[in-house]
Amino acid sequence: MLNKTLVAGIGAFLVAVVIAYSLHRPRPEPAEVSTPTAAPRVVPRKVEPPAPGVSTPPAETARKAPPRKAAPEPATPTAPVAAPTLASLDLESDVPGASVFIDRQFVGNTPLSLDKLEPGTRRIQLTATGFDSVQKTIDLAAGPNHVSIRIKEVSLNATASVVHKHGMGSCDGILTATLDGLRYDTSHQGDAFTLPYAQVETFVVDYLQKNLRVKQRGGKTWNFTDKNDNADLLFVFHRDVEAARKKLADGYARAR
Repeated sequence: MLNKTLVAGIGAFLVAVVIAYSLHRPRPEPAEVSTPTAAPRVVPRKVEPPAPGVSTPPAETARKAPPRKAAPEPATPTAPVAAPTLASLDLESDVPGASVFIDRQFVGNTPLSLDKLEPGTRRIQLTATGFDSVQKTIDLAAGPNHVSIRIKEVSLNATASVVHKHGMGSCDGILTATLDGLRYDTSHQGDAFTLPYAQVETFVVDYLQKNLRVKQRGGKTWNFTDKNDNADLLFVFHRDVEAARKKLADGYARAR
């Protein structure tokens, strides 16, 4: 009985202690609610310009933008150069002082320079004392032209259609003369020949007989006539050959 009373008293004492502690415990302070504060205002600092003669520190020097390149000025278009419409002519010859005729008009002596000429085909003739006249046809183009004419030069390329008279019958062919000699081409192979002038013993034309005779030195003889039954072409052929041979004998320069 005593034990129960003791336990009950101890329990009542503990309850009283708990109640008393609860009544006298200090109350916690209410938590302060933080009010958001405005961000501090940043006032830009005024940068004073550097005093004359004082260099600005690199950190405070404003970065300068690279200078812009000026756009190239458009090229001024140039007017096209007009093509020449007239011609000029420089004329020279191997005989200085030769008289020059263009289209049968005397224009001066070599060497000669002419300008303001109309382009086109022109016939030039050169004459000099002691030499045969030389004629040449040129195509004069617009702009500068240079022409060289050799008076002392010998050239020969003569041809004639002929009939070779046999003892019985005849044959047709072509008689050709160059500076190297005479040549006769025909379908009758036994009559064809090539003779250098050193092997020609006789070379003569008989206009009345309408005959051109060629005789090989110590050899055969050929008698030629013209298909037109006259000696005109034979005469011209013979004249051109003899003139070229005379020039060579007189020491003219041989054409190449």
